[in-house]
Amino acid sequence: MAAIDEDDRPKKKITHEIGQELALLSVEELRGRIALLKEEIARLEADIERKRASRSTAEGFFKT
Repeated sequence: MAAIDEDDRPKKKITHEIGQELALLSVEELRGRIALLKEEIARLEADIERKRASRSTAEGFFKT
């Protein structure tokens, strides 16, 4: 039976757990984690803005 090529294996998704031990991560892995967290922060901030807009619209509707 042929060995599976490393390139054929599914890539493990980068994840980050708050408080995770960082000593064994490379600089590139740390940069990847930072990028991941920045993307998540942007996603959360966008959702906050959508919710604020919805609430503002609802409040305007019920005030009239």
